[in-house]
Amino acid sequence: MNAPTMERRHLPERRAAVREEHSTMSAIDYIAMALLIIGGLNWAMVGLFDVDVVASLFGAGSPASRLVYVIVGIAALWSIWTATRMGRARHSG
Repeated sequence: MNAPTMERRHLPERRAAVREEHSTMSAIDYIAMALLIIGGLNWAMVGLFDVDVVASLFGAGSPASRLVYVIVGIAALWSIWTATRMGRARHSG
């Protein structure tokens, strides 16, 4: 029988070290991701079926629909910033 090259007792330490390399996402990151998914699905509906769900719910060009679009845009900017921050952390580490 072949003996493993790494003793079993060292595996948990290795797994813990790997987990520490990845930065965790904050609550605002998850909110931004959810908003981007909702916005992306809305754009898919516009492209595929010519149905703007946000405009249907709040009225085309209404202040409420414009606010939804702005919030989704801010979520996109936040996600760009988060992605560049994570990329820099990965390359500097």
